[in-house]
Amino acid sequence: MFERGKAVRNLTADEVARGMRHDRMLLVDVREPNETVLESFPGAVLVPLSSFDPARIPDPQGREVVFACRSGKRSVTASLAAQAAGLAYDKHLAGGILGWKAAGLPTETGG
Repeated sequence: MFERGKAVRNLTADEVARGMRHDRMLLVDVREPNETVLESFPGAVLVPLSSFDPARIPDPQGREVVFACRSGKRSVTASLAAQAAGLAYDKHLAGGILGWKAAGLPTETGG
């Protein structure tokens, strides 16, 4: 996706899971609390898109920031907003939590 010179790079669920396992990626879930309480990504931080402020993203401490949502649309929006704020956060989980589950990766429930 492109918007005025900004691009968002698609990552697969397996790439993100591997990056998180090796502490190379910080997954930022931009879904709403009512969604994440039902099912969430293990180890992700929540920064809902409805009140998105890139300053609320925790310090990644050298890790790549990767945005995620349900299907991959809101995560692109979040990445573009972060880039517009001057942050080099250009990655998102293509397919969101739906793709994550389709890849057989675990989720947490009852958060």
